[in-house]
Amino acid sequence: MAHTDQTMRRVLRREIAGTIGVLTDEHDFRAMRRYRSFTFDDHAAYLQQVEALLRARASQGTHTTIALFDPEEYAQFCSAAGLDPDAHASRTRFTAELAANGPTLPYEGQALADLLPVLVDEAVRQATWEYTTGLLARLGSCATCGEDLGRAAFTRAKRLVLRILETAPPGNRHLVCSVSGAPETLAAVLHADEDIDGTPHLDEAEALEFTSVLALGLATHSPGGLVMRISAPSGPDRVHGWRLRGYGLEPLTAGEVFDAYCTDMDTGDLISPESNVDYCAPPDLGDENPPGHHH
Repeated sequence: MAHTDQTMRRVLRREIAGTIGVLTDEHDFRAMRRYRSFTFDDHAAYLQQVEALLRARASQGTHTTIALFDPEEYAQFCSAAGLDPDAHASRTRFTAELAANGPTLPYEGQALADLLPVLVDEAVRQATWEYTTGLLARLGSCATCGEDLGRAAFTRAKRLVLRILETAPPGNRHLVCSVSGAPETLAAVLHADEDIDGTPHLDEAEALEFTSVLALGLATHSPGGLVMRISAPSGPDRVHGWRLRGYGLEPLTAGEVFDAYCTDMDTGDLISPESNVDYCAPPDLGDENPPGHHH
């Protein structure tokens, strides 16, 4: 068995150039098995080999980045570049491309099982960002004033997010924005943890994605909502909410927040409220643009 492990690891090592593309799920793994040069036949064993290789590289002081390997994207890449998909060299080329443009994470000795969900989240976030910015760009210009509608909506959404964070009570904030039917339901999450001096600390990529989803909802007048949960060091968590209305956000009453939070989205059944959570009307955003106003 030791011999085959070493052989497998050597096979993997040939396809690494500082970045390893990982097949995170069983479905993607099966899709790669159609290539003769892909010699793995068991996904769990494959992930063990990847982890062993990462640990070996880390112990030698070698830095490795992990990327998400998508077999469909790989097939498109090979056909566009005129490469044989059933070749190690093609996979190495694709992995190098992923390292440059795709979502990646540095391997820092953590368990692969902990790292992969983070990588998948990162990929979803990047895809949402690319999708929403593409839709915003296609909105074109305003017929009456010539303003770029996508850019105007993004600026407006950014201002609203900043106002929400500025007026929020102290604590770590967890925001969720969902927009339905534009043309599919989109959701984005934003964590704003407080630094020692009280300023919110944001992940830039997360903030961009969140703002673009809100901007798309505003620009397309789609139904949607925004919920913020605040966890303070002392006292209960507080939950605030708004609905997208026209070109703005309309605050939900405490009762509406409770209903939104305590209803199962899929079945409509009531979910029992959490203990130690207050459902509250949000602070006034002092929003100067009336909801019907477009710019």
